[in-house]
Amino acid sequence: MQRQEILLPELGEPISHYTHAVRFGQLLFISGIAPVDGSLQLIGGDDVVAQTQQVLANLGQVLAEAGLGPSDVLKVTVFLTNIADRARINPARQAFFGAARPASTLVEVSGLAIPGMKVEIEAIAGYPS
Repeated sequence: MQRQEILLPELGEPISHYTHAVRFGQLLFISGIAPVDGSLQLIGGDDVVAQTQQVLANLGQVLAEAGLGPSDVLKVTVFLTNIADRARINPARQAFFGAARPASTLVEVSGLAIPGMKVEIEAIAGYPS
């Protein structure tokens, strides 16, 4: 199997030693997506819903670059700084994924990599046969 790294300049240079996604065989492993623009500026301020919408927009860009879409996502891990925000972000997730329901894990964390971040989402997607 061949390993392929995917780095999107429009999402900004990663803040550490990683790439936005790695394809290995029929799987795409997507790094934690932050609610930032290409200059790594936080989008959404203190609004977890606006941050989630930006995260999902960025996730959509990674998927599109890899030739996939939201329905190809098999698993997500959602990191929230306040577990009570789960219900608030669910409509954004439903709008992004539509009828597709990926497997999901939700974790509350004490902090995330960029000051002010309230949400981060990582994903695993699969290429159809």
